[in-house]
Amino acid sequence: MSPLRASCVKVFLSTALVSGWVAGPALADTGKLLLTGGVSSVEGSAGGGITPWAVLGTQATDGEVGASAHLSRLSTSDYGLSAYGVTLNLKNTLELSLGRQDLSAQPATALNALGFGVTNDPHLKMDVVGAKLHLLGNAVLDADHWLPEVSVGVQYKRTQAGSIKPVLDFLGAKTAGTDVYVAATKVLLEYGLLLNATVRYTNANQGGLLGFGSAAPGRNSRSLNPELAVAYLLRRDLAIGAEYRFMPNNLEALGQAAGLGNGLKQDDWKDIFIAWAPSKNVSLTGAYVDLGRIVPGITGGRKQRGFYVSGQVAY
Repeated sequence: MSPLRASCVKVFLSTALVSGWVAGPALADTGKLLLTGGVSSVEGSAGGGITPWAVLGTQATDGEVGASAHLSRLSTSDYGLSAYGVTLNLKNTLELSLGRQDLSAQPATALNALGFGVTNDPHLKMDVVGAKLHLLGNAVLDADHWLPEVSVGVQYKRTQAGSIKPVLDFLGAKTAGTDVYVAATKVLLEYGLLLNATVRYTNANQGGLLGFGSAAPGRNSRSLNPELAVAYLLRRDLAIGAEYRFMPNNLEALGQAAGLGNGLKQDDWKDIFIAWAPSKNVSLTGAYVDLGRIVPGITGGRKQRGFYVSGQVAY
C-alpha cells in the first residue's frame, strides 16, 4: 500500500471511529426513500455512475451516521476499469469518500514504437479522496418547493502510472490534481423524476487517469465543465436514467503540434443506466457507457463503448 493511500485510510477510519463515538446509537436505521440517495459513482461520491449529485450517500438521514461500500466494473472496446471504495455520511451534512480506480491500458504498448518502454499489461491506478458538504435544501422533503438540494464537493486525486509515467511526463501531465464541484439535485415526486446539474472545476485528463493538465500548446489551467443527469422512477425500487459529463480537452492541441492530428483528443462521457434496490441496504446498477475516443492515436479512433456494472451495500 502506498504511503498516501495508507495515510488516507488511517484518516478515514479515524474519522469514522470518532464520528461513531460522537453519534452514539444514532446509526442509520431509518433510511431514505429507495434510490433517492443515488449510488456510488466511479469516483466514490454519491450520485450516478459517472457524475456526483448533490445528495449524500448511504442510508443516513439528519442526525444519523451511515456507511457504504461499492465495487464497479467497466469494460469498453480497448480498456477495462475496476473501481471500489467506501463512503461515510456524517449526519447527512458531510460525506467523506475514499476510492481507487484501476485501468487496464493494453493499447498503451503501441507507444513503444515511439521509444517508450511501456510494459505488457500496463495499468493506470488512481486514488480519489473526496468530501461533499451539504449547503441547503432537501431533494425529497422539499419536493413541493422550487429549491433544489445543493452541495459543494472536492476530490483529491493521485495517479500511479507505472511504466506509462514517462508518457505523462512527455505530455506535461501532472500525476496529482484536485477537482472542485457544485451540484444541485431536484426530485419531482409527482412525476417520479430526479434532475441533477453539476459544474466541475478541473484540468483532469480522462478523469485524472491520464494525469492533469498539459504542456503547451495544450491547456494546463482548470476549466468549468457541466455534468447533467436525469432519472425516472419506474417503481419504488427501480429507476432508469441517463448522464452526460462534459470533459476538458487539454491534450489535443499538444498532439496537433506534435503532428498527431486529433490523436490525443478527449470526448465527453455519457451513459444510460438502470438501478435496482432489492432492499434498502443493497443496490445494483447496470449501464451502457460511451466514453468517446480515449487516446484515438493508439486505438484507431475507436469510440470506447461498453457496459458498466456496480454493486453497493449501504447502511
